[in-house]
Amino acid sequence: FEKISLICTAPSKTFNLAGLQVSNIMIPDEDLRKAFLAAYDRTGYSTLNTLGLVAAQAAYEEGEAWLDALLVYLEKNLSFIREFLKENDFGIRLIEPEGTYLVWLDCTGLGLDEKTRNEIISNRAGLWLNTGTIFGEDGKGFERVNIACPLSTLQDAFTRLRDAFTVVG
Repeated sequence: FEKISLICTAPSKTFNLAGLQVSNIMIPDEDLRKAFLAAYDRTGYSTLNTLGLVAAQAAYEEGEAWLDALLVYLEKNLSFIREFLKENDFGIRLIEPEGTYLVWLDCTGLGLDEKTRNEIISNRAGLWLNTGTIFGEDGKGFERVNIACPLSTLQDAFTRLRDAFTVVG
């Protein structure tokens, strides 16, 4: 696989460094690496972001304790959502995530079309979620929410969501 492999990673999501535009591209095969670098140089984006490099190095070398604490915090947020939706059955079901802080909500139980659902989410609940269809037709009936936030923010958001749809129901 080394002859055809490009391994691309980034600290952007895990360490919230997306704005610093830094990633890692590892290419074991020397010929493939040379071809990649030649193509990369032709794009005009060959200048490195010094702040991004320093931040990435700090995250990788010094960020383990922070990341461990973050994972615990995210699990607490996820547990809150599980319990909240279990105790407040108003037509939204959690899709258990497989390793991300972007959580999918199955809203098909609301029995509403996307336009109506999003009007209620925006206007009545005062929330902005990612409508599933922006990710393709398979996202129909789903919303995506970022749980990498203070627990109090999630508590407020899910209470507003419940209240908005309970009024409708």
